[in-house]
Amino acid sequence: MEDLLSLNAKKFAPLAERMRPACLDEFIGQEHIVSKDSLLSRAIKTDSLGSCIFYGPPGTGKTTLANIVANSVGGAFVKLNAVSSGVADAKKVIDEARYSFRLNGKKTYLLLDECHRWNKAQSDSVLAAIEEGCIVFIGSTTENPYTNMTRAIVSRCRVFEFRALSDENVKTALSRAVSNEQHGLGKLKIRLDSEAAAHYAWAASGDIRTALNALELAALTTPANKAGQIVINKQAAEQSIQKKAMSIDETMYYDMLSAFCKSLRGSDADAALYWANRLIAAGCDPLLIARRLVAHSSEDVGLADSNALLLSVAALQAIKEMGMPEGNIPLSQAIIYVCEAPKSNSVVRALGAAKADVEAVKDDKVPAYLKNRPDDEKKQAGGYKYPHDYGGYVKQQYLPDKLKDRIYYVPGGNGKETNIKRKKLEEK
Repeated sequence: MEDLLSLNAKKFAPLAERMRPACLDEFIGQEHIVSKDSLLSRAIKTDSLGSCIFYGPPGTGKTTLANIVANSVGGAFVKLNAVSSGVADAKKVIDEARYSFRLNGKKTYLLLDECHRWNKAQSDSVLAAIEEGCIVFIGSTTENPYTNMTRAIVSRCRVFEFRALSDENVKTALSRAVSNEQHGLGKLKIRLDSEAAAHYAWAASGDIRTALNALELAALTTPANKAGQIVINKQAAEQSIQKKAMSIDETMYYDMLSAFCKSLRGSDADAALYWANRLIAAGCDPLLIARRLVAHSSEDVGLADSNALLLSVAALQAIKEMGMPEGNIPLSQAIIYVCEAPKSNSVVRALGAAKADVEAVKDDKVPAYLKNRPDDEKKQAGGYKYPHDYGGYVKQQYLPDKLKDRIYYVPGGNGKETNIKRKKLEEK
C-alpha cells in the first residue's frame, strides 16, 4: 500500500507520470514485445523473467514496462537511476539482495533507468550477483546497448527493442487521460478536438510523455467556455507542444517526402532543395529531412563518393547543435552535394545479397585459420596469411566454405567506384 507521501507525490506529478499504466492490460503499444503469447508476457506471468534491457526512443514505455514487471513478480524490487547512483549504491542493493535470497529464496529485481550511463566499474559490480541469481537486472535506455554498454552486462541480458509508438497509440493515451478522473484530467470537463488530438500525435513523434505533458499544459491554461467546458482545439495544441501544425495533409506530406527522396536520386538539386524547404515550411521537422539525406547518401551515392555520407551526417549534427534557420545552410549544402555526386546503389545491392545468404545458409562454419586460436593451431589448419606480410593484400578465403565463391559487392561504373572496379579486376 502506498504511504501518504507517495500518494501526495503522485498527486502533484506530471500527467504522464500519473497516467503511467500499472499492468500489462493497460500498457499501450509494443505489441511485438507484450502481446498475449509473447515471451516477455509469459515470463512475467510465470515469474521466470531473467535479466533484460529495454531500449528504444523516449516515451515509448520502457520504464513503464519495467515498473509493471516489478509489480508483477514475487520478489523485492529496487529502482536506481544510473545518472545519480554509483558503485556504493549498487553494492548496498547487492548485499541486501544476497541476504534476502539466502533467507527466503526471493530474488531482487534491480530496475536501472538510463543504464547506459553506468561505467565499467559500476556494471562489473553487479555481474557476480546476476550470475548467482539473487539479482535480476532490468535496464532501460534510449541508447543502443550493444555499442553503449559493457559487453559483460549485455551478454547476460535479453535485449528488447522498443519502437516509436503509432499515432493511434498516442491518441489512445490522450483519450484515457481526458476521461480518467482519478489520475487524469477527467474532472476538468475537457473536450479534445480530433484535429488537436491528431496534431499532438503527429508532433509527439511516437512519444506519449511529450503528448500528455503538452495536453496537461493546454488544459491548465485554456479558460473554460460558458458551459464550463475546456475546449482544446488545434491552435491550443500547437501552442502547448510548440510545434506548428503542418499546412498539408498526411497524404501530401508523404508525397512531398517521396518527391524529395526521388529528386536526390535523380540528381536534381533544384527540386530537392524546393521539396525540402516546402516540407520545412509546412511544419516538418528538419531533422527528419536530414536523416533521409543520410540514408540516401549511402543508398544512392554510396562508394561512388563517400564524402556524401560524411557531409550528410555533418548536416544532421549541425541542425542538432545550431537549430534553425542556421542549420538549413549546411543542410542545403549537403542536399546539393548528394544531388551532384555520382550515383551508385552497389551498397544496397551488396547488403541485400549478404542478408539473403545469412537467412538461407545455416552451415556457415568459420574457416579454421580465421578462428581466434593460437598461431600453432592456425598453422595446422592451413595457416592464416597476414596481409601486411604481402604488401597489404593477399588472396585467401574469408567466407565459409559453402559461400566461398559468393560476390556481394559489385562496384558500379561511376565516380570513385571506377577505381575500385579496376582494382578488383587486377586482383583477379
